Amino acid sequence: MSNVSADSPTATPRDSDQTSKLAEQLLSQTLKRQLNAATELASMGESGIAVLINFLKHTANGEVSVAAGKTCQLLSTSESVAAQTFLAEAFPNGIVPVSSDCGVDYQPLQGLLIAQEFEAADRITLQKLCELAGPAAMQRKWVYFTEVDSFPAKDLLTIDQLWRVYSEDRFGFSKQRELWLSLNQNWDRLWEKLAWKSGNIWTRYPGEFVWDVSAPVGHLPLSNQLRGVRMMEFLLSHPAWTP
Repeated sequence: MSNVSADSPTATPRDSDQTSKLAEQLLSQTLKRQLNAATELASMGESGIAVLINFLKHTANGEVSVAAGKTCQLLSTSESVAAQTFLAEAFPNGIVPVSSDCGVDYQPLQGLLIAQEFEAADRITLQKLCELAGPAAMQRKWVYFTEVDSFPAKDLLTIDQLWRVYSEDRFGFSKQRELWLSLNQNWDRLWEKLAWKSGNIWTRYPGEFVWDVSAPVGHLPLSNQLRGVRMMEFLLSHPAWTP
């Protein structure tokens, strides 16, 4: 039925029954159930770690999933030697294949997101956008809205996938775009929904932003949030997001 095994030489029958149930839950079609199962398995010692390793072995060969991203994060923070050995051998750089049409290195961003260092990941995301925009943007450390159209779709999709996979599918440009479209492209309502603004008061950077997955959907990355509407409009309207 499944390649995700709950077998462990030290597991009691009760432990095996529980890990088997969680192993099946890990294959659920419901993301919330998958994430809950992964988190619980990570707390169950080596028997749970074995299930997570098997899950990553058998699911990460195809399309990279959010559940696989969560599993990678949990294994990376585990004290299990088996977990660390597996990641070092199978996924030393994370589970998302990073690619760029401009030769931009997105591996540092992946490392920060795996570690859930979201504030640092946000800063490096802006740095990578500046690299895409060219030397002038890198020097000024922000992006003009007129530079966004030149961004390769592959690069924006890479950045977006990294954010989505390692944030339980809560963060990313495409999540912000979904919200924007659902609000009929109303910017004032979007800022409120993203918790970038409350009433007439803009959220203060960095202390008032939420740097973990308890933040509202779409809260991160901030990109060029302080540059205003035009930058976001061009970013969320980029051809990368349309088939």
